[in-house]
Amino acid sequence: MMKNTTDKIIVIDLEATCWEGEERKNNTSEIIEIGICVLDTITGDITKNEGILIKPEASTVSKFCTQLTTITQEMLDKEGISFKEACDVLRTEYSAYQYTWASYGAYDYNMLEKQCSFRKMDFPVSKNHINVKELFTEKKGIKKKVGMNGALQILDIPLEGTHHRGKDDAKNIAKILYWILKN
Repeated sequence: MMKNTTDKIIVIDLEATCWEGEERKNNTSEIIEIGICVLDTITGDITKNEGILIKPEASTVSKFCTQLTTITQEMLDKEGISFKEACDVLRTEYSAYQYTWASYGAYDYNMLEKQCSFRKMDFPVSKNHINVKELFTEKKGIKKKVGMNGALQILDIPLEGTHHRGKDDAKNIAKILYWILKN
């Protein structure tokens, strides 16, 4: 097994089933997309950027969720794979357990851990995690934490792609992380 290195950091952004208001109480969120890319911390190059669509097993995509993410139940039924298969992709195609990984905030780490625990599966990524939101707040010396889009605006980096799509958000987070590492 390779040593954990930091010349390459995997950036992950999850999207999950979600609901508005009262509906939230009766439903359980599940991961429906794992957005991922690899950041070269030396050059800033972002590679292997993709969105892995996942069929939810215990919930369905609400109208609210589709408005937020553009992901529909039909898309997942057609193109989605199982959560187990998605974790296998992280292990085999990204060797994700060998690298430090990053996300914007703690939600993604906690959601991945919770879903793995619930499904009695091994965590598919390293325990070495970077919370980009915390680092950004610290680096900029700001009192109030901002969302990913807010951080991009502060840095004058244009939002690329569709906000709340894992593939695009992972790439945008990688740009924020690269700025942090270089400043």
